[in-house]
Amino acid sequence: MFKKVLIANRGEIAVRAIRACKELGIRTVAVYSEADEDSLHVRLADEAICIGPPEPSKSYLDVPTIMSAVEVSHADAVYPGYGFLAENPKFAEIVTKSGVKFVGPAPSTLELIGDKIKTKEIAGRVGIPLVPGSSGATDLEKAIEIASEIGYPVVLKASAGGGGRGIRIVFNEKELREKFPVAVQEAEVSFGDGRVYVEKFIINPKHIEFQVLADSHGNIAVLGERECSIQRRHQKLIEEAPSASVEDRKRKQIEEAVVEFCREINYEGAGTVEFLMDEEGNFYFMEMNGRVQVEHPVTEMVTGVDIVKWQFRVASGQKLRIGKVKRNGFAVEFRINAEDPDNFLPSPGMVEELVLPGGMGVRVDTHIYAGYRVPPYYDSLLAKVIVWGETREEAIKRGLRALDEFIASGKGLKTNVEFHKRVLKTKEFKEGRHHIGFVEEMMV
Repeated sequence: MFKKVLIANRGEIAVRAIRACKELGIRTVAVYSEADEDSLHVRLADEAICIGPPEPSKSYLDVPTIMSAVEVSHADAVYPGYGFLAENPKFAEIVTKSGVKFVGPAPSTLELIGDKIKTKEIAGRVGIPLVPGSSGATDLEKAIEIASEIGYPVVLKASAGGGGRGIRIVFNEKELREKFPVAVQEAEVSFGDGRVYVEKFIINPKHIEFQVLADSHGNIAVLGERECSIQRRHQKLIEEAPSASVEDRKRKQIEEAVVEFCREINYEGAGTVEFLMDEEGNFYFMEMNGRVQVEHPVTEMVTGVDIVKWQFRVASGQKLRIGKVKRNGFAVEFRINAEDPDNFLPSPGMVEELVLPGGMGVRVDTHIYAGYRVPPYYDSLLAKVIVWGETREEAIKRGLRALDEFIASGKGLKTNVEFHKRVLKTKEFKEGRHHIGFVEEMMV
């Protein structure tokens, strides 16, 4: 096992990783920007190194500075968390070539799954259903031809996109001619790769993802699925495990396909294979994320598997020893953001009063505390409230109770707690009839 790990991230995921390391007997090094000097991950780590000013490009995305921190701290591993450099193959390669272990997939694997066109080809090869569309990157005229064949609406996607970015929905040929060059330019600016492909736009699908863990000895475990259909502008807000809409037969079928896909790409570490599920229950491959997901706690709650600890274990060369995964009950996660609940505008400020929910079946992952000032430079995530119940109905009721208890207030600070409660009270969510466009419908 590693002796010292540098956590190349901030916020709640940095805290989560530090706690896992402490339980494994690993010393930790926190890196922080000047805006995060008082953040909880800095307090909890064994060592802390300032890596620059608040701007992410000059701190958490500054590879040379982070590598300097690795060198001076004598860390023998780097944990990237999610976001920032977590899925950056060049960063993973630099870490690896320096003689330090990157806690995640190999650089070549990250490069492969970062190319949505190549991963679609591999998924199709192992028998995973694909959304009808182009077989690879396409130009405008070919896109028009394909759209006429598969029918509108269609969606334009950046080959190097991910996390809900680089997506444009098109409803007719006129829109396609207008949006295609914009999509190419946007992909070039955002990802340094202007390739774009076209797919059939599936109306009112659910977003279903399968959690995997894989070691370097060929062992692959699928920990079941999560549903992440409550989202706004492709950003997830509420996640649950398992999905109430996935039948056991279909679950087993998809899990077997996911194992074959991971084997095909020599995957190692924690990852998530993501799908769209249409109204008839048909699955279509979307992408693979080569990192821990924000929503990993709901899987931990229903399986009892500590995903983050296993990331460190398999990265150190240990074999997966999970055995047959048994699912117990239902879990729901609510992303508590520093946002106005009515218009989703960012609302950072001082946390003057903080009351976190507790009790049976309630978990809170957070980096904030009373007296902490939420900086305006980063993701607005303040905390994740995760609840568990023997039944989905019990989990929803426990979620409402936990959200009622959650208080984070202060000058300028607002949270989206009331939004979450509104969702839980809708008939559609209670009956599992929500889809990825539900929030937009609800907010009209």
